[in-house]
Amino acid sequence: MQIIDGKKISSDIKNEVKEKVQKLIEAGKKVPGLVTILVGDNPASTIYVESKSKACKEIGMLSKIERLSANISEQELLELIAAYNKNNFYHGILVQLPLPKHFDEHKVIEAISYKKDVDGLHPISIGNMVLGKEALVSCTPAGIQELLKRYDIETEGKHVVVLGRSNIVGKPITNLMFQKKPFANSIVTICHSAAKDLAYYTRQADILIAAIGQPNYVKGDMVKDGVVVIDVGISRVPDATKQKGYRVVGDVDFDEVAPKASFITPVPGGVGPMTIAMLLQNTYKAYMTFFNE
Repeated sequence: MQIIDGKKISSDIKNEVKEKVQKLIEAGKKVPGLVTILVGDNPASTIYVESKSKACKEIGMLSKIERLSANISEQELLELIAAYNKNNFYHGILVQLPLPKHFDEHKVIEAISYKKDVDGLHPISIGNMVLGKEALVSCTPAGIQELLKRYDIETEGKHVVVLGRSNIVGKPITNLMFQKKPFANSIVTICHSAAKDLAYYTRQADILIAAIGQPNYVKGDMVKDGVVVIDVGISRVPDATKQKGYRVVGDVDFDEVAPKASFITPVPGGVGPMTIAMLLQNTYKAYMTFFNE
């Protein structure tokens, strides 16, 4: 069994993007810029936004956080997005989700220019991905595929079973994995709550991607020997032995499943760190594809 080290791979990607940004600076060119828009003061969202901004600055990108009151109108947010669509210094726009309930998230996402959609959630970005065209791909699915690539895990003709059908993970990773491309070209089954017996499908998986948000759901008897396990889940469970009173676990019961796996991502330290690394990569890609001057 080999641990897939997302911390190391994400660090490698950050260093690679940093080198590319440095070359732009040496050539006297503008550097890629990312603006993150935070509506309200959700503690988890605030931490995510600040970590994204810090990562940008560490590799030499321009970074800005727009902090907005939870009480602003949808129209005000749309006007701010429209202004950044036209702003030549920022090549990526990310609206931190979830938004307060009075916002239409689809409307807000669609207001972002697809050329600056570094979260990969715009309908044009998704459409291009489904068609197999070049696209800015949602960061977590892109990070999953990058982990498979960096560990040289064979995917062609393999049965990939995806647990979860969210727009952020389940649907896009399903579409990525059946494309006729390297580190894809798989046979893919997507499972969700309507399945009467999820274990029937998970036992068939050569590669299992778990993204259902149910702590320790996948047990040892639900997988076959030699399975590759990518655990996207992240949940807090009570733990009196920890100073914070909880520990972070994934959708997969690591202790039960790891002995049967050929490769497995830990939680934390697996898929999680990849998300910001892929965001940086997407921002650079958006700059080079649409705005390189």
